[in-house]
Amino acid sequence: MAASMLKLVLSLATAGALALLGSSPAAAGPPRPSEPVGVDVSWPQCGKALPDKPAFAIVGVNNGLANTTNPCLADQLAWAANSTGTTSQPAAALYVNTANPGTAGSWWPTSNTYMDVVVENPYGDCASGDFRACSYMYGYAKAYDDANLRGVDNPGGQFWWLDVETGNSWQTDKAANVADLEGMAAYFTSINAEVGIYSTGSQWGQVAGAVPSESELAGLPSWLAGARSLKGAKSNCSLAGLTPGSRVSVTQFISGGLDHDYACP
Repeated sequence: MAASMLKLVLSLATAGALALLGSSPAAAGPPRPSEPVGVDVSWPQCGKALPDKPAFAIVGVNNGLANTTNPCLADQLAWAANSTGTTSQPAAALYVNTANPGTAGSWWPTSNTYMDVVVENPYGDCASGDFRACSYMYGYAKAYDDANLRGVDNPGGQFWWLDVETGNSWQTDKAANVADLEGMAAYFTSINAEVGIYSTGSQWGQVAGAVPSESELAGLPSWLAGARSLKGAKSNCSLAGLTPGSRVSVTQFISGGLDHDYACP
């Protein structure tokens, strides 16, 4: 009886210690938010462990520049396909880098034709040298490349976010930058894909500024960066969208060194 009691006491003590310590260090991880959140990843996360089954996932198509391909896009798309889809957002979506390098870029359009398609250009004829018309064509071409040359299946069935950040090349002519982004949105819309805009209010103001209500960008959903916690991300849902008629539908925050995303109600 005494030996049995000693074994029982030791067993209870061991169980209590394990309860206090939690699981083994290898299984430990950053605390999970108390409600479903998404995660966005791209080339910086290549080869790194990613959270299992996020509520939704947004994968970067490019390798940091608008004319490149994320080297682990296929792997990250396969990971995103396992998202639970428990929010109002698509279980898996895409984002693309945007830029307007002008004639300093490695390629610049000289006409309204791209890949044998004559594009209806609201800014006129790029062949005449009109910079805004050519900016529109540049954006259209980059969107075409993202949809057709990067390895994305069923591009017309995807949600594409335009990632607008000051770190990429832009013109001082904000109207030309708007034309560039309109060209991208126009292409994605032409294949029946959904489009939104990712940025912060400050960066958007520096790149594009005020957008006319008749713009192709007006009313597109906004994905706002800048929050430092889930609480802050929730609060940012009440901010104004980036363009006229836009609603903030996703907000981003950083947790455990990884970008997390909150689907606004």
